[in-house]
Amino acid sequence: MEIQKTPGPDHPIDIAAAPRRMRARYMGHVIADSDNVLMLDEAGYHAVAYFPRKDVSMEYLSRSERRSFCPYKGHASYFTILMDGKLAQDAGWSYENPFPAMEVIGERIAFFPHPVEVYAAEETRLGPSPDEVVLHTDAGDGVSQDPHWPPTTQEPA
Repeated sequence: MEIQKTPGPDHPIDIAAAPRRMRARYMGHVIADSDNVLMLDEAGYHAVAYFPRKDVSMEYLSRSERRSFCPYKGHASYFTILMDGKLAQDAGWSYENPFPAMEVIGERIAFFPHPVEVYAAEETRLGPSPDEVVLHTDAGDGVSQDPHWPPTTQEPA
């Protein structure tokens, strides 16, 4: 029988919002980018970043057969990353239905530090937002909705 335990002085678990935007990178590709990351700091372990699924490129992740159990958090499901022909078996995990004391991490994904690099982002985002791109494109009539961006190259002399 699996026993459910509650974090306390003998096994503290603190969860707080990450102070900065966080990213996860695999093989040079950003696979998660969020300003809504929760940091879970559990007794005796390194802090772990939990990303909302909506901010993870789930198209590169597939559910694996691996499962585990934590008496404080519940059952974890694991995900394998496949990108550029490279496989990272069980590189991430999620507590999809965590115990009540940990429900805030439900449906979030965390990554092992090897092979995924999790880091605080220097800039606030990777490029223009989709809304900005749409404003600089036309609706089919040849006229953009916003002034064109300045060119990034020069015409040859």
